[in-house]
Amino acid sequence: MSLIQELKRRNVIRVGVLYLVAAWLLLQLTDVLSSLLPVPESAGSLVILLLVLGFFPVVIFAWVFEMTPDGIKREVDIDRSQSVTPDTGKKINTVIVVLLVLAIGGMIADRLIPESSVDTEVAAVDVVEAPAAVDNQADDRSIAVLPFADLSQDQDQQYFTDGLSEELLNLLVRVDDLRVASRTSSFSYRDSTLDIPEISKALNVGHILEGSVRKDGDRIRITAQLIEAGTDTHLWSENFDRELTDIFAIQDEIANAIVNALTGELGMGGEKAVTVEAVTENLDAYELYLTARELFIKRERLPESIRLFRKAVELDPNFARAWAGLGAVEAVADEWVFGDGVDHAPLAKAAADKALLLNPDLSMALAVLGSVAADTDFDQIASFDYFAAAIEKDPKNTTAWLWQGIRHKKVGFIDEAIVSLQQCLAIDPGYQNCRQHLADAYLLKGEVEIAVNLCNETLEHVFHSVSDAFVSTYVRTGHRNLALHIADARLGSAGAPVIEWIRAIENPDADNSSGLARLIDWERRTSSGERLSSASVMFLSFRAYDELTEDPNEATYALWHPDGDEFRTTPQFESIIHELGFFEYWQARGFPPQCKPIGDDDFECGRP
Repeated sequence: MSLIQELKRRNVIRVGVLYLVAAWLLLQLTDVLSSLLPVPESAGSLVILLLVLGFFPVVIFAWVFEMTPDGIKREVDIDRSQSVTPDTGKKINTVIVVLLVLAIGGMIADRLIPESSVDTEVAAVDVVEAPAAVDNQADDRSIAVLPFADLSQDQDQQYFTDGLSEELLNLLVRVDDLRVASRTSSFSYRDSTLDIPEISKALNVGHILEGSVRKDGDRIRITAQLIEAGTDTHLWSENFDRELTDIFAIQDEIANAIVNALTGELGMGGEKAVTVEAVTENLDAYELYLTARELFIKRERLPESIRLFRKAVELDPNFARAWAGLGAVEAVADEWVFGDGVDHAPLAKAAADKALLLNPDLSMALAVLGSVAADTDFDQIASFDYFAAAIEKDPKNTTAWLWQGIRHKKVGFIDEAIVSLQQCLAIDPGYQNCRQHLADAYLLKGEVEIAVNLCNETLEHVFHSVSDAFVSTYVRTGHRNLALHIADARLGSAGAPVIEWIRAIENPDADNSSGLARLIDWERRTSSGERLSSASVMFLSFRAYDELTEDPNEATYALWHPDGDEFRTTPQFESIIHELGFFEYWQARGFPPQCKPIGDDDFECGRP
């Protein structure tokens, strides 16, 4: 009999597999307990060492001994004709399957339970409503455009149909006296099981436009229907069968049919109330633009978005909106795309400049220049001038309101930030990034209950843009598990030893240097690049102020945090203020309420 066959007969291989599965399960349990209990940092390594050392005695034992109905006996003392190793093997197989089920179930629970725990924790926090910026009381002069369904045979036209829906939305925005629900809000009901009255109530609108697109080669069929939401009555519906030679003429036709239908019902609009201007004569470039823009909006596959925008402007170098879209995605790429070795800021500026050369009225291109001026050139004065110009060109550009609010917050003007971010939400209540930055602004202002309520709303949508600012707040209010969840989400890896951050918050007077060292070692071992700097507020808990100077742009989220009283008295804080051009901005436009000048070249700041 060969060695392999003998190993199988004596169940040595089965015992080895059982040991490895049990060891894996034990390691998962150790990882969970080490995050919840004050165990030494070396506990995990010690468990692994013991498990490795234990493997060899276990397999040797399985070779030498055998389980019998009379107990454990040496294998050489057993008559093979009376051996029960086949039955023992079946039992071992059963145990292996059970342990694998437990291990896999634990992994699934680890992915699902944190979401549920967030909901439980969030529900437990007291709710105080934030002041509203604008009263969007429901009326009949309002409409939401739901994303059109893709009925094409290959189901591969979602980007095109989404683009068509959004273009119709943008056209209806121009109609006087008509309030149009934002794209983010209305598109969130894609594939919703809610009926029209329920959706309209949630969106606070009186009318719903829905439809479908079927594209087949150069032919397109668009079905659109306008519904009175309160009664679920169809006011108008029509099919449009066209050659796909001028999509803008089709958009013009549909938009004006909708406006005429609304005119009869509400006495608004008028003949030819909407005029569609063709943004490009190249249909291929337009489809590339729609796909690239959708990826940018979702912050998905941004390198692909950049590639598609570039292809669009190659096909039509005069496609101004494609240049503006390219500038927008390049403007956020340094924050969202890691490890590509590209400096995206100059590319963002070049694309925005080209867009404005083609069309000086493009709001998004101006907003891109504002972002570049603030974060790359550190010219805060120019930045705010660009944002003001962008908003003047398009007062409903929510991204411009958001970026302006973020920069107001960074330079210390918290009240002004709140106004901008509230305006962003008044235009688009579904814009979670605006909501979370507004929550952060209220936290900096000291309105903790309002801030927590707003942050909770974003966490329910699993949104973690700047939620790390709330980690210490949740710890101190008894929501430790929620704080752990947020810290883990912000650092970007389930393996991050975020428990060290929590311990530093809970024990502010202790020596927490070993905890910080463990986090830095994790970052080094996982090649995580910017993960720690992306949670800059964490360094306040460790009093690691030198770490904040490594990335001044990220450090801005810690400048005015309630935990930063000591930090605001340090040379590191002063260095960041000067490096980012904040002091020059204050000298030109005035100091924020919490800061005051000292002579011509110095200042001091406290809590907002």
